[in-house]
Amino acid sequence: MKRLIEQDLEKWKNSKDRMPLLLVGARQTGKTHTVMEFGKKNYADTAMFNFEAGNSLKSIFDGDLEPKKIIRELERHSGRSIIPNETLLFFDEIQACGRAITSLKYFCEQAPEYHIIGAGSLLDSYLVREKTSFPVGKVNLLTMYPMTFREFLEEINPFAIPLIEESFRENRNDPENDRMMELYRTFLFTGGMPKAISKWKETKDPDLVRMIQHEVLTTYLGDMGKYAPASERVKTEAVYDSLPAQLAKENTKFQYSVIGSRARAVSYGDSMKWLISAGLVLQCQRATEGEMPLAAFVDLNSYKAYMSDVGLLNAKSDIPYNMITSRTHGISGGPKGAMAENYVMQELTANGFTPYYWGIHGKAEVDFLIQDGKGKIIPIETKAADNVMAKGLREYVKIYSPEYSIRISSKNFGFDNDIKSVPLYAVWCIER
Repeated sequence: MKRLIEQDLEKWKNSKDRMPLLLVGARQTGKTHTVMEFGKKNYADTAMFNFEAGNSLKSIFDGDLEPKKIIRELERHSGRSIIPNETLLFFDEIQACGRAITSLKYFCEQAPEYHIIGAGSLLDSYLVREKTSFPVGKVNLLTMYPMTFREFLEEINPFAIPLIEESFRENRNDPENDRMMELYRTFLFTGGMPKAISKWKETKDPDLVRMIQHEVLTTYLGDMGKYAPASERVKTEAVYDSLPAQLAKENTKFQYSVIGSRARAVSYGDSMKWLISAGLVLQCQRATEGEMPLAAFVDLNSYKAYMSDVGLLNAKSDIPYNMITSRTHGISGGPKGAMAENYVMQELTANGFTPYYWGIHGKAEVDFLIQDGKGKIIPIETKAADNVMAKGLREYVKIYSPEYSIRISSKNFGFDNDIKSVPLYAVWCIER
């Protein structure tokens, strides 16, 4: 499956300042497959070493971390040559070997002719657990997210992509708006897990897709039980389990009281941090002002928490396929809005933004604020359907007078009263 991150991998390969690359992200997002495909297209050979496969590989890194010595031992271990500039050296599940992570520093300093990618999930958790030093300034970092709606279209209907991009640029009605909204609702069901999209493309069977999503959720719960700090495991599961209810309520600010009447940030905060570092939760913090830079105006006590993938959100909520995809007889209210917000959050994040939200407690709220590449702050209002009344957006505009605002809904493209209308299926067109 074609992933847009391959473009970033090609830039890394051709960069004169290339360092060993760490590709991080939640499990099941396609890191291994993407790196192997990238290696096939761009190198004479790809030498893959999986650190979860056994201890004999890890023992190579127990002693001296001198690069030439490690290369010789990797060649003996694999029975294949590793040639500078021609072989892609791929350390998969690198978080399972802290010394392998440390070795990247020495490859950067002493043997930059070797092209190395390390891929891992739960990397932050492993570094803390194994007390491993991170080679700061000696590695390049890339984060891989679930597939975006654009990547979904690459598999389902690639011919729609240039037409959507053109409509976005020109604020021109898309004649296929209704059809694209159907595909958007299908994506709400499949989500962005590559295996789920592949199964949908192959079979169009929602039961098989949902089975894959539950397998992913089971894997995540297993990781919580295995890798979260022992004192936090039950709490971590409780925080994760509360997300559908958190998002479905009218006030989508994360509230620990939803977990239990006695739950407080002081006792559950570390669990949330673990979920964020593992890539299972996307955090959207509240900005108290619509001023540059947004990070300087963060309210550390107020944030929203979204699941990393909208398909997993719906699987966890056990919402049937027909209720998600029906235009007239589907779900409504809080759950419908939660799906749309979660989807927009993951699309913006995958596009390189750090979204915030803005609000005056009890009076007005704007779903998202983003900073574009020119230093402008753009408020974004999200609507699950075509009801575009937005009190919070009007209040924000009155106070901060942004150059323009974005309203994301089921309505077609357009630009009116300094508001750019973007259909839900075109969020990926909003770029830095």
